[in-house]
Amino acid sequence: MTRGCGLALVALLTAVALAGCGAPSADLFVVTRSGSIPGAHLKLLVSDGGTVRCNGGPEREVSSDVLIRAREITFELNGDDKHDGPARHDLTLVPGPGTILRYGVRSEQGSVAFSDTSAHQPQAFYKVAQFARDIAKRTCGLAR
Repeated sequence: MTRGCGLALVALLTAVALAGCGAPSADLFVVTRSGSIPGAHLKLLVSDGGTVRCNGGPEREVSSDVLIRAREITFELNGDDKHDGPARHDLTLVPGPGTILRYGVRSEQGSVAFSDTSAHQPQAFYKVAQFARDIAKRTCGLAR
């Protein structure tokens, strides 16, 4: 191999290696919230890289504590090799009487849907609702 070809090969391999460094982080989940009150509409995309997007807006960084909460919610929704989470079964709970907010969550393993008044909610659903409210208010500056 000539010196010129060797340098070209090194440059090519370096370019390929660097191209992988800028790959976006995987999404943990997307929460869609709707309801009968002002400010209920929310589409929240949570990334494993420590960012969120509210209603299609720009990425916003979150603290490591928030990212850990999001990862815990993801684990509870998806389960693991030994335990199935509700997303693996595409669990949909019927809204109860007096529903104000409805939620849909899509993750890598499947999706779930529930309302604030659905009976027999797994603990993960309450965590999703609280997480969405906290992020919408504190990170995205929304009213609800």
